[in-house]
Amino acid sequence: MADDAASDKKNSSRLPPGQRLTTKFPILDLGIKPNIAPADWSLTVGGAVETPLTWNWADFMAQPQIETISDIHCVTTWSRYDNHWAGVSARHLLSLVRPRATARAVMLGSYDGYTTNVPLVRFDDEDVLLAHSWDGTPLSRDHGGPVRMVIPKLYLWKSAKWLRAITLMEQDAPGYWELRGYHDHGDPWTEERFR
Repeated sequence: MADDAASDKKNSSRLPPGQRLTTKFPILDLGIKPNIAPADWSLTVGGAVETPLTWNWADFMAQPQIETISDIHCVTTWSRYDNHWAGVSARHLLSLVRPRATARAVMLGSYDGYTTNVPLVRFDDEDVLLAHSWDGTPLSRDHGGPVRMVIPKLYLWKSAKWLRAITLMEQDAPGYWELRGYHDHGDPWTEERFR
């Protein structure tokens, strides 16, 4: 009985306020699910950087690969623990493009037209990655494959699916949901759901 209580306390410290735990991975999107084969996928990175780049699938997979385990938290109040991701770290990407000293924010763009903004300091974190796999298998189309962002310390709407473009910006600008009243930052621990 004491072990169960200790386990519940440990798990509750992982669950942000207003969230409920699930073992499922719910599917949420704008109603468009792009069907991009890895051979047709590309990513452009530009804006306030010294060295813009474009990767195709082979370029992406030739980068150093990392694996992480993180909890994810959706603004719709569900959380899922211990997600295993594989991909390329955002820090590695930033080391290649070299953000200008004036860069403050990042705009993520997706193949379905979705956009979301992230402060550069949140993008440049050790657990942020451009993921191609989840729990040991390639990301499905439903979950944003072939590549999606994973920014575990922010609500999941900031982890854009079907990633197509990353633009570093000198001034922050709102993305799709931010223009519709969602919070610019999106920290689940302080319940930054809406403005």
